[in-house]
Amino acid sequence: MAVSMKKHEMPAQDPKVRRKNFNEVALGYDEETAVAEANRCLHCKVPKCMEGCPVQVHIPEFIEKIKTREFDEAISIIKETNSLPAVCGRVCPQENQCEKHCVLGIKGESVAIGRLERFAADTFMLKNKEVQPIKYADDAKKVAIIGAGPAGLTCAGDLAHKGYKVTIFEALHKAGGVLSYGIPEFRLPKDKVVAREIENIEKLGVKIEVNSVVGRLYTVDELMEEEGFSAVFIGTGAGLPRFQGIPGENLNGVYSANEFLTRCNLMKAYDFPNNLTPITEGKKVAVIGGGNVAMDAARTALRLGADEVSIVYRRSMQELPARREEVEHAKEEGVDFKILINPTEVIGDDKGWVKGLKCVRMELGEADASGRRRPKAIEGSEFTLDVETVIVAIGTGPNPIISNTTKGLDTDNHGHIIADEKTLATSKPGVYAGGDIVTGAATVILAMGAGRTAAKSIDEYLKK
Repeated sequence: MAVSMKKHEMPAQDPKVRRKNFNEVALGYDEETAVAEANRCLHCKVPKCMEGCPVQVHIPEFIEKIKTREFDEAISIIKETNSLPAVCGRVCPQENQCEKHCVLGIKGESVAIGRLERFAADTFMLKNKEVQPIKYADDAKKVAIIGAGPAGLTCAGDLAHKGYKVTIFEALHKAGGVLSYGIPEFRLPKDKVVAREIENIEKLGVKIEVNSVVGRLYTVDELMEEEGFSAVFIGTGAGLPRFQGIPGENLNGVYSANEFLTRCNLMKAYDFPNNLTPITEGKKVAVIGGGNVAMDAARTALRLGADEVSIVYRRSMQELPARREEVEHAKEEGVDFKILINPTEVIGDDKGWVKGLKCVRMELGEADASGRRRPKAIEGSEFTLDVETVIVAIGTGPNPIISNTTKGLDTDNHGHIIADEKTLATSKPGVYAGGDIVTGAATVILAMGAGRTAAKSIDEYLKK
């Protein structure tokens, strides 16, 4: 039987309906669709797809189990290397990783690896099977993990399976890191997916201490010298917002994407006053930036009741760094893309509230160091957008609290912790670091890959 060159479509909420609710957009494969998609896999002798997976999931093996309807076996194979499969199946950029290397993609569409991973994870969750706790040795060594995001959670799960007693210290009041505060409910349901995945890690015996700011409550040195931890992994991410530095960014109605999304996702501002976190709901919103965070902010603003939401991006659609799927979903929901435009000033009224965004039109020149063509302003092309809310989504940086309170911990010029590329060991013995705090803002799965690498290195270090 000939293999179809096209993926099976992902069922989704109607755009006109979903732009008014925070329910998950993509609805997931049913059993028959998942099995049919699994049958597209060619089971290559040399599975190139695995080369693109930062956590090295045994992709052909789990797909074969879906094909034969052995769904419990499928999730067992995935969980050998991936602690958060229901998360990865939803938010990983598979098109740039595993699916990019799929042989079917040469002449048609690659196998929908991410959708199959989500199916396997969701099917397992529906069964409510209990995760078995780990029996630790009486003399098991203790490892501290700073940050309960994707890197920290993955490192914790792997170390627990290796027999270490793990405690995660999380600064916020809820674990999950960017999974909880950054990615919206309509892409990654918090109770259905994130909380369940975290619970499964806790059931292994991992302790999570929330409201625990390392650098204030404890220092790294105190954790090792006074609290009895034999090693430390720093996975605090990159949560410090960046702004353009243009006039008017201090006006009321200007948000960093981090604050805007944290208010909505972690603190449920969309359900005010049932949840007591307010948020300004402007009817005309401009989001500055073109990445996945910008798409999340724009689509969230629509759901909060904005009439007009615009992405303001200084390059062209070809350079837009967001996932194609997220861009298409945003377009379907009515987000307007104002490309080759750069903001130069936020304009306020006499009461200090945003009333406009002054911009200049751009054109693309020669390629810069990133390989993208450098945008330059077109003389005399200034104009003003009529907006009430501005959300700045142009990237984030590392919070310096750990590096400022840890002697002997080397950082680069941008404040990222310097770690060995292979082992993730820092300049401080027994201390490892990985994820966005080392690389700068990247993807969930790359942070998870760092967590796995660190767990392996910590295990080798402590055995020596």
